[in-house]
This record gives sequence, C-alpha cells and structure tokens, in this order.
Amino acid sequence: MRITIQLLLVLVCAILVSFKGNKSSTKSEGYTYINEFKELAIAEMHRSGIPASITLAQGMHESNYGASNLATIANNHFGIKCKSYWKGQTYYHKDDDFDKNGNLMKSCFRAYNDSVESYIDHSNFLKYSSNYVSLFNLHHTNYIAWAHGLKQSGYATDPNYAEKLIRIIENYNLNQFDRISEESLRNY
Repeated sequence: MRITIQLLLVLVCAILVSFKGNKSSTKSEGYTYINEFKELAIAEMHRSGIPASITLAQGMHESNYGASNLATIANNHFGIKCKSYWKGQTYYHKDDDFDKNGNLMKSCFRAYNDSVESYIDHSNFLKYSSNYVSLFNLHHTNYIAWAHGLKQSGYATDPNYAEKLIRIIENYNLNQFDRISEESLRNY
C-alpha cells in the first residue's frame, strides 16, 4: 500500500486537530471544575489550614475534573479509600490493589451523599491522620511544599504525584485562591 503525501498530510492534520481538541476540552473541564468548587475549597482552607490550591488540584487530578466514576457515582473527589475505621458508605472499583495471586482487585473507596461531604472529609482525613500532621507546619500559601509533603506522606503511589499537582496549580493559577481571606470569601 502506498500512501500519498496528500493523504499522509490529511491524517497528520486530523490527528493534530483531535489532540488539540482534547487538550482544550481538558482545559475547559478544568475551569468548569474550578468554578464549581473554588468557594468550597477556600472555605475548607480557612477551616482546616489546607491550601485551597492543593485541595482543588487534588480534586481535579483524582476525579478527572469531576468526570470519574468515583466522583460521579460515589461523590469521592479525592480517591480516599475506606481504611479499617471507615463506617460510612462505600464504593468498590479497581484501582491499584492486587490479590495474593497478583490480580488487580476492586478496592473499597469512601462514598458520600454529595461533593461537599467529600471536600469536608478530605480536609478531616488530612488534618486528623498522623501521616499528614507535619504538613500543617507549612504555610497555606506554600503549595509546592504541600504537594511534595503529600507525596512524601504517602497520599499517592504515583512517583510524580507532587509534580502533577504543581503543574495543575500553575496551569490554572490556583494559588490565587490561597490568598483569599475569610472576609473576602463572604463578599466573593
């Protein structure tokens, strides 16, 4: 089969347009997510001390901008698993847990009645888990240290987790929300 240069150019253009479309779609989904949850992230920052930028970036990353099954079915925006002490609702899906034979198995994740519960539980999970206590010595505007601290504390298994959060924060200028006062939030 011979592919003509013209056909090859058409295929390359189609691929590029498709790639560009997906990229802008993701950016659009990001702004939609931010607009929906920024006030909640800011309120949680003032309640818990966790930077709004970190909360938003984690929510965007862990929930695929609110589109994952975990977010849409279980209202879990942060990928928080059940843990042995969890007494609330649950949702099972395959993630990164393997059985004794090395087969991927369904993991237990926390489920919530709505996204607000997910955001509040995320803050409480970090604030009251001994793994993350050192993070609260960091200033709430130091998103870079928070991102690295989350990774070092074991929040995610992805070795590039901190860099992914930082990239999301910087791509969407999420750190602007870390500087909004409680008074400003009331007038926001």
